[in-house]
Amino acid sequence: MAKLKEGDKVRISSRKLTKADNDNLKFFEHMQGLTGVVANYYNDNEIAINIDLESMQGRPAKVHQEATKRMRAKFKENATQEQIKLLDKEELNFTPHYVLLVREDDLEKI
Repeated sequence: MAKLKEGDKVRISSRKLTKADNDNLKFFEHMQGLTGVVANYYNDNEIAINIDLESMQGRPAKVHQEATKRMRAKFKENATQEQIKLLDKEELNFTPHYVLLVREDDLEKI
């Protein structure tokens, strides 16, 4: 029976990385301590977490900021002036979600 459900607030556990983590590529050092909300519960080994951007620090935060800048620029480059006029300032300055796929054993409900 699943311990978590969509909408639950969670934190990704802090723990030492194992050889299994390297083999199955489901847990990385930069994920530790991040908080977020369960967006989708597929199974015990695949839970999509919409990460709270405020919980990100260091390199992951910088990477997300740079990706956001590039996405905004690409959108403005490809959209017509008519499309851009239909959007307000907040919509033009969108912030994309940061979603991670995490195993249930690596999550704690908060």
